[in-house]
Amino acid sequence: MLRFLTSGESHGKALVTVIEGFPANVPVEPAEINRDLKRRMGGYGRGGRMKIESDEIEIFGGVRHGRTLGSPIAFAIHNRDWANWTEIMSPEPNPTGADKRQITRPRPGHADLAGALKYRFDDMRNVLERSSARETASRVAVGAFCKTLLSPLGITVYSHTVAVKDIRISDNQLGQVSAKMIDAIESNEMRCADPELNEAMKQAVDQAIERGETIGGTFEVRAAGVPVGLGSYVHWDRRLDGRVAQAIMSINAVKAVEVGSGLELDPYGSEYHDEILYDGAAREFRRRTNHAGGIEGGMTNGEELIVRGVLKPIPTLRRPLMSVDMRTKEPFRAQYERSDTCVVPAAGVIGEAMLAIVLVQAIQEKFGGDTLEEMSANVNHFKESTKQL
Repeated sequence: MLRFLTSGESHGKALVTVIEGFPANVPVEPAEINRDLKRRMGGYGRGGRMKIESDEIEIFGGVRHGRTLGSPIAFAIHNRDWANWTEIMSPEPNPTGADKRQITRPRPGHADLAGALKYRFDDMRNVLERSSARETASRVAVGAFCKTLLSPLGITVYSHTVAVKDIRISDNQLGQVSAKMIDAIESNEMRCADPELNEAMKQAVDQAIERGETIGGTFEVRAAGVPVGLGSYVHWDRRLDGRVAQAIMSINAVKAVEVGSGLELDPYGSEYHDEILYDGAAREFRRRTNHAGGIEGGMTNGEELIVRGVLKPIPTLRRPLMSVDMRTKEPFRAQYERSDTCVVPAAGVIGEAMLAIVLVQAIQEKFGGDTLEEMSANVNHFKESTKQL
């Protein structure tokens, strides 16, 4: 089974990742993985850190001559900003400058205070360096590896921006989104499927910058070509919608997750549920609509898988809120660290990675296989067997 571990701090030397359980013979093109890393760094409203970094992976093991070996994959993403933090983030005991830029004023909305109390730190930099969303660069790279496995199986994972603050794509336009629109989505800075909303979303970001504020929004991740039957209804922890929701919720600043039309409470049941059809030519059962988001009873039903993540505004504000110094207990304005204004477009890329990871795990559970060839044969055999019913 696929699993992975990440290590590293936001201003440390590098982010290090090991992937275990990845099948052999999957073609790997580092440029494709780096492309997703660049996509994560993009989007209108990103902060100064993205002007410093140029994320690329350096593979240390598990890949030879462009194909995975079935052994653990090890890679690193180096932090260029490390050059400015070598003393502050040194792993050596008592380095020169160790007392520089210590943080004792927790920022509302961050992990600072809870983390310091949990691990008994008097310098909250120990918390924010790891709790930082910088760690998601590792996850995006893992997800990119997973996409290289999903693609030969006929599965495409993509995302787009649904809303930024109160500017939202219409339900009609949302219903027309498809994998055919990927190039159009990637061609604008807000990654919105409705290009006419791009400028309005950018203006909302500009207004937030002028006010020293941050803004949130909603991104949507989709997976097309997913076979029926991933996940299961037999145990709570095997239900795929629960696993997908946990993966999306694990992304920094996500406060709500919706599968399909899960937050639409107005329709009657007769209006909400998806009628079942049979396509005789394709010998497939289909749904007339997709309010379920491709999952029924904790299992994929053969329709496109649709999940949304709702992001709170990033909590690091240029106009900081009140806080209390952890050492002196005196009230202060919360400490400001370099930050973004809006990360919704980038969060969609991270969401793609998390969904791809969960899908690979679910496919391994159902179809097994130590190699891409074996897994692909098992998937194709299952698809054909369902057409015999």
